[in-house]
Amino acid sequence: MKLESLQLDPVAKSLSIQAKIDFDQFDLFAEPLAAAMDARVIERHDGADRHQWLLTFEGTLIQLNYEFYAEICWLSVEAEDEVEVLEYLASLLRRLL
Repeated sequence: MKLESLQLDPVAKSLSIQAKIDFDQFDLFAEPLAAAMDARVIERHDGADRHQWLLTFEGTLIQLNYEFYAEICWLSVEAEDEVEVLEYLASLLRRLL
């Protein structure tokens, strides 16, 4: 798995991930991504045009989303004080660029 770019948006509480992702084999991207972040997959919801997985990282719940039509992948958190977790994860993932 190789990432192309990362972009943190503190206002949206999200971390955008650019990578080559095959929608039909999303797990081949998402599972190594979760492992690279040392996160655990809690739930998987796979729809007709969107994947939404719930991860946990050191007690923080993180949504991993991928939309087929827009080809957009992102991690998001609920609370503003959890944005620092996304900042830390971005630093971990930068080595995959």
